[in-house]
Amino acid sequence: MSGLTDREKAFEEKFAHDEALQFKAEARRNKLLGIWVPGMIGKDDAEAYAREVIEADLSEAGDEDLFRKLRGDLDAAGVSVSDTELRTRMVDFLGEAIDQLSAN
Repeated sequence: MSGLTDREKAFEEKFAHDEALQFKAEARRNKLLGIWVPGMIGKDDAEAYAREVIEADLSEAGDEDLFRKLRGDLDAAGVSVSDTELRTRMVDFLGEAIDQLSAN
């Protein structure tokens, strides 16, 4: 019986570890997006904007809240970035964030 308990505990620990890594990767992706967008929309303080982006992603599960924030800011500034390009950047920056975390 202890073998099953040990496997259960190991699985739970791996799940928790994977969830923590996913959260960190998404937060890092959001920061990368928050640094990419300000130059296009005329914001001077990229770090402050990056914090806004990170906070926007915490309002609901998934990435749609983040997408709406970025889309709204780009549209308000009159910047022409397609939805496809914006979503592609979100995926690319997530991959970059995962690579950065893996390197540490």
